[in-house]
Amino acid sequence: MTEPIFDHDRLDVYRLAVQYTAESFRVAKGLSGLHRHVRDQWLRAAPFIPLNVAEVNGKRSPNDRARFLDIARGSALECAAIQDVLVASGGLDAESSRSLKRKLQRIVSMLTRMAMKDDGVGESQAEYRELVDDEHEHRFAEHEHEQNIGAEPELVVLVLSRLRRCSCSSSRGPFDDRTDLRS
Repeated sequence: MTEPIFDHDRLDVYRLAVQYTAESFRVAKGLSGLHRHVRDQWLRAAPFIPLNVAEVNGKRSPNDRARFLDIARGSALECAAIQDVLVASGGLDAESSRSLKRKLQRIVSMLTRMAMKDDGVGESQAEYRELVDDEHEHRFAEHEHEQNIGAEPELVVLVLSRLRRCSCSSSRGPFDDRTDLRS
């Protein structure tokens, strides 16, 4: 493969899926006659593995990511079944199938781990609740442009401490005094 340009290019599962697809295409060239329908299905299913892995990397929604991981995994399992049909019908020798299935097994395993990682595994939002005062967060956003606030850690701590001190009943926001936060 070429030098990685996109994030999905760096994924082992993507690279392995592209290798599997290329090998399945090479084997499929020799299939004809009675095997042509299964061959055509194989040629449709195999590319969907790397294509969906690449698409997963472009999705931010956990539901979208899970859906495309499931599609990629389903395509890999479909390829395994197609190989079984080809071996049973004499279109593919058992050794070639075993070699290709080892790749598929690794691909399915990686996709399953990726799906499990995306499936509710993560940090609890409760850890961040203490740091952000949701009631006054809008005030910070409204006045952010007036304060020229950067991303310096000391400034963030100062802003958060002002947000905590702000009274909920007060009509004034934490930045209404127009003082320079850096002083």
